[in-house]
Amino acid sequence: MERAITGFDVDGEGDPIAILSCGHPQHVRHNPPFINRPWVADEQGRNSMLGQILSCVRCEKFELPNDFIAYKRTPEFTEESVPAALRKDHSTKAGVWAKINVMEGKLRYRVPAFGVEMELTQDKIGIVVPEVLHNVEPLGSVRFFVEFYRAPDKEE
Repeated sequence: MERAITGFDVDGEGDPIAILSCGHPQHVRHNPPFINRPWVADEQGRNSMLGQILSCVRCEKFELPNDFIAYKRTPEFTEESVPAALRKDHSTKAGVWAKINVMEGKLRYRVPAFGVEMELTQDKIGIVVPEVLHNVEPLGSVRFFVEFYRAPDKEE
């Protein structure tokens, strides 16, 4: 999944890490002749890459970034009260992840861009990737809610 670079950090060993719009970190080392990224060597070079696109395999694996925090949740929905908007393709904003939590019954979760269709239950949570179209369909009687996650506020 293609994601824009929104910032940079370093790991514990001082290696540069690009922060992607989805919230995932990705190493961006300069290690010629295998990896040629001279722009990581200085701030000006890194800043020149803001907005550039990198592939994020963690998004494709539905991996919620480790440090993201829950900040909002929906009311509980049933097969009768699920909003029509959730039944058709929709997405979250950039940087906003979600968990679909089924409390009772089953819910079909579809993510067409990834070719994924799965049944969510009490034991199987659905992970919503930012900006990726998805939809849900109740499979009989169901109760569920959606919890939203974002990056924690940076301490300056």
